[in-house]
Amino acid sequence: ADNLSDALKKLKITTTDSTADSLEGCLDCLLQALAQNNMETSEKIQKSGVLQVFANLLTPQSSCTAKVANIIAEVARNEFMRNPCVDAGLIPPLVQLLNCKDQEVLLQTGRALGNICYDSHEGRNAVDHAGGAHIVVDHLRSLCSKTDPASEKLLTVFCGMLMNYSNENDTLQSQLINMGVIPTLVKLLGIHCQNAALTEMCLVAFGNLAELESSKEQFAYTNIAEELVKLFKKQIEHDKKEMIFEVLAPLAENDVIKLQLVEAGLVECLLEIVQKTVDSDKDDDIAELKTASDLMVLLLLGDESMQKLFEGGKGSVFQRVLSWIPSNSHQLQLAGALAIANFARNDGNCIHMVDNGIVQKLMDLLDRHVEDGNVTVQHAALSALRNLAIPVVNKAKMLSAGVAEAVLKFLRSEMPPVQFKLLGTLRMLIDAQAEAAEQLGKNVKLVERLVEWCEAKDHAGVMGESNRLLSALIRHSKSKDVIRTIVQSGGIKHLVTMATSEHVIMQNEALVALALIAALELVTAEKDLENAQLVQILHRLLSDDRSAPEIKYNSMVLICALIGSEPLQKEVQNMAFLEVISKLRSHENKTVAQQASLTEQRLAVES
Repeated sequence: ADNLSDALKKLKITTTDSTADSLEGCLDCLLQALAQNNMETSEKIQKSGVLQVFANLLTPQSSCTAKVANIIAEVARNEFMRNPCVDAGLIPPLVQLLNCKDQEVLLQTGRALGNICYDSHEGRNAVDHAGGAHIVVDHLRSLCSKTDPASEKLLTVFCGMLMNYSNENDTLQSQLINMGVIPTLVKLLGIHCQNAALTEMCLVAFGNLAELESSKEQFAYTNIAEELVKLFKKQIEHDKKEMIFEVLAPLAENDVIKLQLVEAGLVECLLEIVQKTVDSDKDDDIAELKTASDLMVLLLLGDESMQKLFEGGKGSVFQRVLSWIPSNSHQLQLAGALAIANFARNDGNCIHMVDNGIVQKLMDLLDRHVEDGNVTVQHAALSALRNLAIPVVNKAKMLSAGVAEAVLKFLRSEMPPVQFKLLGTLRMLIDAQAEAAEQLGKNVKLVERLVEWCEAKDHAGVMGESNRLLSALIRHSKSKDVIRTIVQSGGIKHLVTMATSEHVIMQNEALVALALIAALELVTAEKDLENAQLVQILHRLLSDDRSAPEIKYNSMVLICALIGSEPLQKEVQNMAFLEVISKLRSHENKTVAQQASLTEQRLAVES
């Protein structure tokens, strides 16, 4: 301790009149003390005011420069020392030293700057201000192909420095991307894949940068996919695989890179992991199974990568994914169902899958999760069924396979995501299927649940889908029984509210359903239509210049139907509809103009 105090005193008076030898001795003493107790020594260095002295010692000419930079690197390992290093003016001279040729000086300078930047806003700003990142990126470029140990050590330190400099800072990450650091890092990874420390630094740097959209475009122009898959295949340790996964996940969000990863053979690696870990109960294996199967699903989100793996339904990958659905692992059931939902993104695939018995597999899976089931699996299986039900030719096949009954078992669910998918699946299934729409529309339990969900104000998606299904039951069945069931369950007011939706498609569906109600069961629905103020709403829709032509057209069709009811006809007369409708006779849309003429005649006769 006495030696340390002496050394600190000497250093304070040293810059002006001492020999290089005595200076070296003082610095060695500091390094020794830091090695023994870094924190305590750093506190003493800060109190002594020596940091300011270091700024003058950081010159390319001095033989002590590397030692001074080393001391700064050591003290900056402590969080409380980073701002004092910036305040002492150490950053500009350190950045200047990055131009020096001496490898040891470069190494210690890189360490010092990297440590000062670690979790320090002030440190990063100062390095940015002094232009440090530019010089380091240039060094990486020029050293990239050198494989001698000293160069690799320097490359590792510089990668680490850039990582600390840009960590969790979008602005600085963008700056590095604009400097073109990504192709350099990818090249580094390829050349130095045998060097564990350096590849690790590259991976962490990729992880930092890959979150930004602009980086993905740059990555797509490199052979990152190939390099990462090559590296992945060599890994045995869980931690190393995890690091590569952390880079793969954000990169795989880009469609171009998805395809590159598929072509580089990532899928085979993932399937192998699944096979190895599926029956294990070790935490690491369970985590790896989840990551691998999630990543697999992500790769299927790209249209090209998905089609490549589907291979007309004959692909080995597609077949393997199918085998996940009956598995006992919830994680694999989930991934399998999500993968099917992703494969079911075009009609050709959907038709092929339905013809090859996928529906039964999904229904069996749902069956296993009816009682206290896994919500994510329910949601995924329903998503897959909903997508499969989109092509017209699949609807009847799926209905006769019993999909509607399987889906209805989840009516009791209190989970909005499951409710949402359940509604969407039923709506897809009954599209233009009159018999099925009638059967479901007469199901009192279903209709009552729909009416209840039409009021789910906290879940706009569930509320919207319930309204749409109510309307679809009427539009596709055109059945008086269905209308009566909906009237008795209190559904009319929701259809009237739906006519005021901000989405034109929903407004239109509501108006068509209401027109069918007025045409088929006006007497039954009369009171509810009156209470829901339908006539006032139609007046508003017709008067509003922003209403779409089809909304104006269907509103007039509905008015003509409503005047068959005495109380509703009175309301129509009281609201001066003729005035609004006569204006629409000159509407730019011919169909609207024609309907306005017809409606005007009807109203004139009735009045």
